[in-house]
Order: sequence, then C-alpha cells, then structure tokens
Amino acid sequence: MRRLVYYVGMSIDGFIAGPGGEVDFFPVTPDVVEFIREDYPDALPTHVREQLGVDADNRRFDTVIQGRRTYEPALEIGVTSPYAHLRQYVASGSLGESPDPAVEIVSGDPLAKIRELKAEEGRDIYLAGGARLAGALLPEIDDLVVKLYPVVVGTGIPLFGADFSPVHFELTGVRPLESGMVVLTYRKKRSMR
Repeated sequence: MRRLVYYVGMSIDGFIAGPGGEVDFFPVTPDVVEFIREDYPDALPTHVREQLGVDADNRRFDTVIQGRRTYEPALEIGVTSPYAHLRQYVASGSLGESPDPAVEIVSGDPLAKIRELKAEEGRDIYLAGGARLAGALLPEIDDLVVKLYPVVVGTGIPLFGADFSPVHFELTGVRPLESGMVVLTYRKKRSMR
C-alpha cells in the first residue's frame, strides 16, 4: 500500500511558515539544495527543478496533495501546474474550478480522497502542506520527513493545525547537514493494542 509522507521544512520552534505564509527565512544553503536534489527531487516544483537542472526520475512520489494556501504562491507567479511531474491534488473548499486540467480540486473530504489514493498501486503520496490539511490528514500520515532549520521565528503557521489528539511516531532517521539543518524522519507507531 502507498504511504502518505508529510515532507516539510520547519523552524526550531515548530513553524512551517511565518504568520503571512513567509518561508524566505529558511536558509537555503548549498548542502540543503544538494540534499533535496539527491534525496527528494520529486518534491521540488517542476519550474524549480528546471532552474536547478534536476532531470531525475521520480524516486519516491508520483502524487502530491496540497492545501489552497500552499498552492497560491504558484498561482501568484503564473504557474497553474506546479508539480507537472506528479499527479496533483489541491484540497480546497473555496477554489471552485481548477485553473489547470492537470490539477484536481478536492472540495470534499480530503481523508476519503487520500484513502482512495493509498489503495491504488504506485509510489508514495507527497503531502506538501499546509498545516490545516496536515491536521485533517493526520490519521492517514504514515511518515514525517522534517527538515529542521536552525532558525527560531517566534510565531507563524505550525507544523499541524489540528485539535488535541496525540498520534505517536517513532524516530527512524537523523541526518545533520553541515549548515545546521537536520533531517528528522519518523514513521507512525503501530497501535500497541
């Protein structure tokens, strides 16, 4: 069965973006770029892959789901299909029609859609964000890959926007980079019942 992977950057104090959705405070150093190019090239938007000269086959993902607020920055620069190398879904109750035939709008229950996608054959599903969607999909998230950046921002958008409902994960990997970013990999713990 396919796995839902929340691959995301986060500050030391637990924020994936600033209060206005800013992400430009995350230091993008050469070692970080090299890590992403080598280990997660499929998680790069298509236009960024082109800018970085990434011409790799999809290694981990063949599908991406993101929330409307995560999708908006691409629309603001005129990119209607930001992950053209993946099947694309945008969970949104406010976006009526998709601005691109390659992007499917999920206006209903995103959990039902993820369960449907996980039942299909294929590679894993990349959860690109944001916090509300991650909170809604938490019951179906199998793995977390957190790029922990060495920066404290004080306030902003948290890793998850969800009600109190503890879900346990186990640490399966720690990879420090020279710049101070640490990649933390977690897998959802199986129920102990």
